[in-house]
Amino acid sequence: MKHLVFILLFLSSFAFAQKKEKKAAKVDSIAYYIELSNFNIKTNNYKFSLNFAQKAIDYAHEVKDVKSEANANALIGGIYFELKKFDDAIESYYKSVSLYNTLKPSSQQAYCYYQLGLCFMEKENYLVADNNFDKAKTIFQTIKIPDAIELLNLQKGIVYKAKGQYLQAIPIFNQIIAKPEGNDFTKTKAEALYQIGSIELANDRSNLALNYLTRALALNAKDKNFEQKSEILLALSKTYEKLSNINKAHQYLKGYLILKDSIALLNIKKLGTEDYAAFKDSERLKTIEQLDKENKEQQKANKVAKLISILAIALITILSLLSLSLYKNNIIRNQSNMLLKEKNNELQIAKEKAEKASKARAEFLSTVSHELRTPLNAINGITHLLLEENPKPSQMNYLTSLKFSGNYLLTFINEILEINRIESNAIETENLNFNLKLLLANIQNSLKELASINNNTFTIEIDPTIPDFLIGDPTKLSQIFLNLINNALKFTKNGEVKVILSVNEINEEFTSIHFKIVDTGIGIPEEKIETVFESFSQGSIEINRKYGGTGLGLTIVKKLVDILGGKIILESKVGKGSSFSFDLSFKIGADEHIVEEKISEQNDAILNGKVVLLIEDNKINQMITKRMVENKGMICADVIDNGEDAIEAVKNNHYDLVLMDVHLPGINGTIATQTIRTFDKKIKIIALTAISLNENREMLLSYGMNDVITKPFDPADFYRIIANNLAEEA
Repeated sequence: MKHLVFILLFLSSFAFAQKKEKKAAKVDSIAYYIELSNFNIKTNNYKFSLNFAQKAIDYAHEVKDVKSEANANALIGGIYFELKKFDDAIESYYKSVSLYNTLKPSSQQAYCYYQLGLCFMEKENYLVADNNFDKAKTIFQTIKIPDAIELLNLQKGIVYKAKGQYLQAIPIFNQIIAKPEGNDFTKTKAEALYQIGSIELANDRSNLALNYLTRALALNAKDKNFEQKSEILLALSKTYEKLSNINKAHQYLKGYLILKDSIALLNIKKLGTEDYAAFKDSERLKTIEQLDKENKEQQKANKVAKLISILAIALITILSLLSLSLYKNNIIRNQSNMLLKEKNNELQIAKEKAEKASKARAEFLSTVSHELRTPLNAINGITHLLLEENPKPSQMNYLTSLKFSGNYLLTFINEILEINRIESNAIETENLNFNLKLLLANIQNSLKELASINNNTFTIEIDPTIPDFLIGDPTKLSQIFLNLINNALKFTKNGEVKVILSVNEINEEFTSIHFKIVDTGIGIPEEKIETVFESFSQGSIEINRKYGGTGLGLTIVKKLVDILGGKIILESKVGKGSSFSFDLSFKIGADEHIVEEKISEQNDAILNGKVVLLIEDNKINQMITKRMVENKGMICADVIDNGEDAIEAVKNNHYDLVLMDVHLPGINGTIATQTIRTFDKKIKIIALTAISLNENREMLLSYGMNDVITKPFDPADFYRIIANNLAEEA
């Protein structure tokens, strides 16, 4: 009896071990088949990919591995989506989410809801699509994956657009456009540009549509998304058709047709109609097998015969349509081939001429602006020195006028450089956390004196629902406000200037704000409204003579608003005033305490007695800089006009500070500084330069300079920068 019990226990444990090994083998088989399915997707062998994925589902169901079964169903759903079999994809994704819902929330579960949303969008069922996107967003928020939410925002915008709710869609697209480019973000940003372009096209704003669509096409070239490119090409063709540019419209239409034919051929190769039907048929046969095993062979034979007939008809139809399409394309291609060759040659010549002209213009303006700074430094410097030497009352008016003229010319040069910088695409947007209300308050304080000169009331009205902290580019926003408010205060006398901020839309993450600057000034004639944003353009010659100005301020404003993703609108009546307005979207920032940088008065004790070496080749600038240094109690021990002697002077003498001109005969200031740093790391070296397009602060600091002072010198900045550097050393 004891022997019998032992034998039974041994057989039981052996059977249990065999069962455990079998289960482990099944689990390994699931991973193996999923891996094989993914491999066949990469090689575009969708027939085998579907078969291996189905085997993974069967094994997972057998061993009751819910997560693996859900993953395999999601894999099949993705294959059907790629093949544009959206009904089959929906069926597979629903199977997947029903299994995921029995498990903890995961990114795979959210991804299935997101894919369901895309499927229903393709079927134009936007209500169900929106519902699935909301479920995906809830899961992503729960498991804290914020990057995926940005992609959902794009789909939200597309749903709003499909419903005709453009006001809700545009801020979402603008927020995506304003983000910096990245390898993983290019396709999303290109899609947002295309969506806004198609909205502008639908609203008959063809020029705006052309701008967005051209930018979308440029981004698409980086990502090489052919489906997206075909949509952009078709939209560009329609835009040029509305602009009556038939040649361009025909060119983009041709590109669209060629690309669509390529995509169609590629999809046919991915999974033939025969392969797809065979796989779907095998699924149906499995169900029939379970219901009626005895009639399996007969039913299979009947279905195969019927399938062959259907496939033959379908194949003949597809080939006929494909042949017709290729025939039409060949006719169009032959008719337009000669015309395209001629136009391409003309366009190439025109493009080369335009590029040369643009480059020459930028270099000319940069060189002229740079060279003007040297004599302007002499004008402003001598004026400052004379004003500090207690001039006679009769001389004050002359010196004040000279100072005003010098500052006016400096502003003009800076605006030329800003225009060049924007047009050369050397400007980038920042995404910083800033206090919008504090920024406007500081601007208001800085312009109080200008408002009082013309006896104007200057007020700011801010919607209380606007958040204090936003994420955006405060520097460019300040430039926009300063230019617009300066103009309003300058062209208004005994009147009122208002800055009004109101909310267009706001949610937990984003807000769209309407900005408006209104004045009661002289106004702009109706015939000048279209040209007032052009460079060097003002209302009239009389206005320029009476009020002055460069005619560049509004050009800079328009370009900066465009860069930030907005569009500026001007309304004006002569004698009644003007109104400038624009909309911008922002991400809501964190409620942080921003510490204002307070510039304290210079401590003369820090400067007093410090020994300075001045390297400057211009005699007038030598005299001015030396006098400015000595006026604060510093000692200008030596003045040198070349880089070679400067290196020797630093090597053989003690100085507290070196003021180094960048452009010197022989060795220039940057190379001289680099050489000095090989034997002296501590001495403070400050660059003196008229910064141009080809020369920037970061480049100068990289050579070992501690700071940069820009010519013409602003006396306050001149002493502040020197004091700060000497204070650091102390």
